[in-house]
Amino acid sequence: MLKYIDEFRNPQLIRSIIDKIHQECPDRTIKLMEVCGGHTITIFKYGIQKLIPKSIELISGPGCPVCVTDNGFIDKAIKIAHLDNVIITTFGDMIRLPGSRTSLQKEKGKGIDVRICYSPMDAIKIAKDNSEKEVAFLGIGFETTAPAVAAAIQYASDNRITNFSVLSAHKTMPRAMKALLDSGDIDLNGFICPGHVSAITGIHIYDFIAQDYHIPCVISGFEPLDMLESILMIVRQINAGSGIVENQYTRCVKENGNPNAMQLMMDVFEESDINWRGIGVIPKSGLRIKNKYREFDANFKFDVVVEPSKEYPGCICGDIMRGVKAPSDCKLFAKACIPEDPKGACMVSDEGTCATYFKYVSRDS
Repeated sequence: MLKYIDEFRNPQLIRSIIDKIHQECPDRTIKLMEVCGGHTITIFKYGIQKLIPKSIELISGPGCPVCVTDNGFIDKAIKIAHLDNVIITTFGDMIRLPGSRTSLQKEKGKGIDVRICYSPMDAIKIAKDNSEKEVAFLGIGFETTAPAVAAAIQYASDNRITNFSVLSAHKTMPRAMKALLDSGDIDLNGFICPGHVSAITGIHIYDFIAQDYHIPCVISGFEPLDMLESILMIVRQINAGSGIVENQYTRCVKENGNPNAMQLMMDVFEESDINWRGIGVIPKSGLRIKNKYREFDANFKFDVVVEPSKEYPGCICGDIMRGVKAPSDCKLFAKACIPEDPKGACMVSDEGTCATYFKYVSRDS
């Protein structure tokens, strides 16, 4: 079993997997979608697409938590930030995410109090140190980050830190994958499933995809060897005419995931309908704070009126996240829209498809 990082980048091992993919790849087009921003980075950074047969098309899906956060959420956060005695706390990428008319970064330049946190517990500390102010944390991400936010809410409840709250836009991945399959917009032959999400949830959240849609699912790690081995595993499933869930990332993902983290998440959150940028409202794919913790829910704590949201004219982030189009299809890409001045969500985070394409692909083409 491989243990060290250099082993996962060993040229001989990588070449042997590449050779097997070329030897075993069927003589037809295969479309595989990764739904994790970390996988998107690996694919672009190491040129995975160039190493495999041209008949295998790798498509980036809605795997970036910043990218799938809709403009309405940012608009509401900005409205809350403009209230008296409010501090907005957030992960770093969110501060640059464009809303309908402005961003938290631009509004910070006008005087609102926005602070970047590395974890939700940083926001708890800010609330303790500023008891005279309300501290709202922007809770985004999938099953990977939701348990940590849930722990912060529980801590605030247990310690009566009543000036802390969370504006939740947390989402869960499986129903988004189902929505993509049901949309008919794209014909997929396999999913490269997210490693970090699966480390929390376990492998069985994808069973319905294999059983109901007969589509191979392989949970992958993040090194070049991981990605290539996962592609080979899917190719072999396709050749065998099977559709099952396999776990390539066994060193980190266990069959039942992290039960303690899942229990914590389920104690604080409940399923809700939520809007995904580019996809629309997906039933029961969101995580809403339960009534028992309502006093820590920024949606209930702050009464703000938000104008209808709108997208930047010409931005096709929604099509890109659904795998219908590529960054190069966007007229704004690398022109009006660049990482230093993003017009769309996909250009903000390092995990965004446009940002990774800009960094690793566009300058070479």
